[in-house]
Amino acid sequence: MCGIVGIAGTREVASVLVEALRRLEYRGYDSAGIATLVDGAIERRRSPGKLNKLAEVLQERPLGGRTGIGHTRWATHGAPTEANAHPHASSRVAIVHNGIIENFRDLRDELSKRGHTFESQTDSEVAAHLITDNLDKGLDPAEAAKQAVARLTGAYSLAVIFKDHEGLLVRSESGPYRGGARKSER
Repeated sequence: MCGIVGIAGTREVASVLVEALRRLEYRGYDSAGIATLVDGAIERRRSPGKLNKLAEVLQERPLGGRTGIGHTRWATHGAPTEANAHPHASSRVAIVHNGIIENFRDLRDELSKRGHTFESQTDSEVAAHLITDNLDKGLDPAEAAKQAVARLTGAYSLAVIFKDHEGLLVRSESGPYRGGARKSER
């Protein structure tokens, strides 16, 4: 089962995200990754295999940033590769996802026709592009995520960070809770 974590903090979060993911290792997984905001830009580090592999990647290419998300993946769509590892991202958002998006094929086809390019075989990546599509229509981040989630069918939890929105972390779950946004206190 996938594990997801998110932090909107006051100090660099990469090592804290990895430590939080270590606490979820008992769930089983085939790949791991984190994304943070560095000077407003989304930076990701991902790796197939165990967290030790991700830690090696982070030693070679460290990540700063005080807002970030992390994920350990148990494959439901696609092989355990770097491209299929979370977080998934577009030019404007990065997401981590636990669960299944049942209508991802229809959404992926729709978004592809509008020019979105997908890099993975996962159902999860469609959420990043759907939120981006809403941002491109002029919606603010929280509303873009809310409207995207309203179109997803399945059982899932998401955590989302946004380019140029330090301290903003949006989370959403299917079911009675339909999302939220929190800006960290500074």
